Amino acid sequence: MARILIIEDDAKIRSILKEILEDKDHEVEEAPDGQEGLKKLEQGNFDLCLCDIKMPKMDGLEVLEKAKAKDIPTNFVIISAHGTIDIAVEAVKKGAFDFLQKPFDLGRLEITLRNALDKSNLVKETRTLRKKISQRWDIVGESPELKNVMEMIDKVAPTDARVLITGPNGSGKELVARAIHERSPRAGMPLVEVNCAAIPSELIESELFGHEKGSFTSAVKQRIGKFEQAEGGTLFLDEIGDMSLSAQAKVLRALQENKISRVGGEKEIPINVRVLAATNKDLKKEIAEKNFREDLYHRLSVIVIKVPSLAERISDIPLLVDRFLEDIAEDYGTRKKTIHPAGIEKLSQHSWPGNIRELRNVVERLVIMSGDQITPEDVDRYL
Repeated sequence: MARILIIEDDAKIRSILKEILEDKDHEVEEAPDGQEGLKKLEQGNFDLCLCDIKMPKMDGLEVLEKAKAKDIPTNFVIISAHGTIDIAVEAVKKGAFDFLQKPFDLGRLEITLRNALDKSNLVKETRTLRKKISQRWDIVGESPELKNVMEMIDKVAPTDARVLITGPNGSGKELVARAIHERSPRAGMPLVEVNCAAIPSELIESELFGHEKGSFTSAVKQRIGKFEQAEGGTLFLDEIGDMSLSAQAKVLRALQENKISRVGGEKEIPINVRVLAATNKDLKKEIAEKNFREDLYHRLSVIVIKVPSLAERISDIPLLVDRFLEDIAEDYGTRKKTIHPAGIEKLSQHSWPGNIRELRNVVERLVIMSGDQITPEDVDRYL
């Protein structure tokens, strides 16, 4: 069953359409003009709107344009008489799903409604999935230390400034990088992540810049590197402190010139990429020990965001545990478990050397091994 709004100044046509739709078990509301129709669209959550073109007070095109401007997600099917077909086609160009010509062909009406409602369902499912995915990457907490990080993210995200994110393993550096990307003008473009510590030094250059066929023994075909994959978006270089010096030199050149060359290639390829980097190492110490290039450090660290360890934001543990309990219940398809306040207190007394990653693992272990409510004794046993 769908919720459908009919905006039509002809009462007889409204009545016919309503009867047809209610026979199909749809919930139907009516509006006699565009002005009232737009008001109902703003107030109600409609899956579909059947909207006439020529109406008093506000015509169908204006209703469509205002609805799109207000980001109302309802699909529009425009109703048009013979003399307004060109206008109906124009409406489709402006975002209407389709148009129906008066007098109605019942077969065409049924097909159009089915297709429009199928599209509405797909859009809803996509929005729900995107919301679930984005929630998994939310930064959870209200501690002063975390609020400081969020303030910096909000300031730097709208710019194209390079950001160096520092902090211990498991503290959430990747979440900060994602938050910067999602709040930036590049949000609609790719966020490409490279874990520099996980790629052998002899392969890192090929991974970043790509290679041409035959450039080395196993290069059986051309490969597009991460810089090109991130074109127009953001490249996140995680654990950059583990990158080899030769790769560092090439990254520095790419940042200086906004150009790259594939391994084994001579052609220079222009790039438009924002670079974010993260490390758990003290890069100034690495520079002193000749393990990291000072000039690259200065290129990457226009803004430095230090992510606090979990031990520095103990007050966030109750919120984090609640989020993890929710996520784990959803993953397992089970009811969300609760935890006794004394259990939270015991978790808050732990030192958490593995930071948020360790806390997530402990909560999952408690969910698996405990009853409906996680007790303080469970925490003692499984922490």
